[in-house]
Amino acid sequence: MMDKQRIIDRFISYVTIDTQSDAKSNTTPSTKKQWDLANKLVDELKTIGLQDVSIDENAYIMATLPSNVEHAVPTIGFISHFDTTPDFTGTNVKPQIISNYDGKDIVLNAEKNIILSPSYFEDLLLYKGQTLITTDGNTLLGADDKAGICEIVSAMEYLIQHPEIKHGPIRIGFTPDEEIGRGAHKFDVEKFGADWAYTMDGSQVGELEYENFNAAGAKVTVKGKIVHPGYAKGKLINSMYIATEFINSLPRLETPEHTEGYQGFFHLCDITGKVEETVLEYIIRDHDRGHFEARKEVMQKITNEINAQYGNDVIVLEIKDQYYNMKEKVEPVMHIVDIAEEAMKQLGIKPLIKAIRGGTDGSQLSYMGLPCPNIFAGGHNFHGRYEYVPVESMIKATEVICKIAELTAMKK
Repeated sequence: MMDKQRIIDRFISYVTIDTQSDAKSNTTPSTKKQWDLANKLVDELKTIGLQDVSIDENAYIMATLPSNVEHAVPTIGFISHFDTTPDFTGTNVKPQIISNYDGKDIVLNAEKNIILSPSYFEDLLLYKGQTLITTDGNTLLGADDKAGICEIVSAMEYLIQHPEIKHGPIRIGFTPDEEIGRGAHKFDVEKFGADWAYTMDGSQVGELEYENFNAAGAKVTVKGKIVHPGYAKGKLINSMYIATEFINSLPRLETPEHTEGYQGFFHLCDITGKVEETVLEYIIRDHDRGHFEARKEVMQKITNEINAQYGNDVIVLEIKDQYYNMKEKVEPVMHIVDIAEEAMKQLGIKPLIKAIRGGTDGSQLSYMGLPCPNIFAGGHNFHGRYEYVPVESMIKATEVICKIAELTAMKK
């Protein structure tokens, strides 16, 4: 049996350290405060008895649990990230522990009337009778992905303390800056040395994912001309109006709030505008590679049409691919998904195999030569004040890690 209180204490010790990343920074890690947790993790990994514990100049952490069997076993890895999203503050996180959750509203912050309610977040009802860790309504929690880190560390500690569980060599890796899309950028796959790995970065119990979005970022710069509005006829070009034309030319229902499952989207995530220049920041997402390329072509077509209408290059479009669907790299080695699925089934967990409507370090790592499906870490409502994680879900994820290690060692 996993030590429930130890997992709670470990998780809280992680989330109370602010590790918010910053997309505007050019350093790795993008914020100095990520080192606070990184250095703590290095000490902890050494303390629990892992070998080859290392941290490089970019705060990438690796460690090894040696094999305890004599026959050859593939080296597997488990990976999580320790940064939290820039979308919402992670400063001064004050976790609340809700024991034996009764299925009713949870008051996160009475003063501000911030309520975590199952009438809005229906998944809460899955966890009646369990122990929930929530925020105090002022910050995110950081279960994305400190729950994953907690589970990996706890699993390694458990395997060390229970040598009767047979396993091959296991490598673990913790990364900075995943939330800003750079988590795998400086990950040394050759040094890691695993045949395959799993990111512990999913949500609900049972999630097992080996498909994710193809992803690109698009910057639309609209140039105008500013003159005195009293004498502007035939001279002034208002970039904000032209930007509105661009926005309205994209399919209105192909946005995040209108799509689900395998449906892709265009997402306008930032606007800065004045008469002389307006900049639109988009992300483009689609699971299907052909549809993904078509979405980029749609944006270019609209750009060309508006430029032709106004007689000059009023719009400059820059599109940069960010990551691709890992399915292409995982399907040839589907036994790594099968092992994870079997581990869940043996633990009485119903596998929920579905596509990620997002990306993980694993999507980039798969294209770097390390096939890397994603497994649940247990948290819900990531990136905001309503984030929570059931402790029982973290325990189950920890057990899945141990069971994957055990099953891999049985494969001859």
